[in-house]
Amino acid sequence: MRHIIAFALLTGPAHAWEFTATPICTLSHVEASAEVTVTYDHTTGLYAIAVTTPNDWPASPAFSMRFDGARPNIISTQNHQTEGNTLTVSDTGFGNVLDGLEFNATATAFTATSAVTVSLSGAAEPVQRFRACATAPIA
Repeated sequence: MRHIIAFALLTGPAHAWEFTATPICTLSHVEASAEVTVTYDHTTGLYAIAVTTPNDWPASPAFSMRFDGARPNIISTQNHQTEGNTLTVSDTGFGNVLDGLEFNATATAFTATSAVTVSLSGAAEPVQRFRACATAPIA
């Protein structure tokens, strides 16, 4: 029985935070409730976060993220776009988003009528690598 449980755990989805530097700085995380992707493009100078859920995001005048843990915070914007089941926010600065992801236990993305919570377990090191990528000089 222990072997079956171990095999099931090994073949299940890995809910890890991952960083890649090419083609642009990208931080990503996938779990059953949502896929979160944070990018920074040196050519445009823009950061973006996309939260994709199994269901469509309803139209809403505002989007917020609540970070719960060691450094709790809530950030909000009216400058978001929804396209089906993906909600995206772009901006030239993402310090509060990156701090929230790096220093907390969970992040809840929400609008007036919809919300999704993701784990931030294991996010700190990939967030640090993302920050270094975003601030690295362009070669």
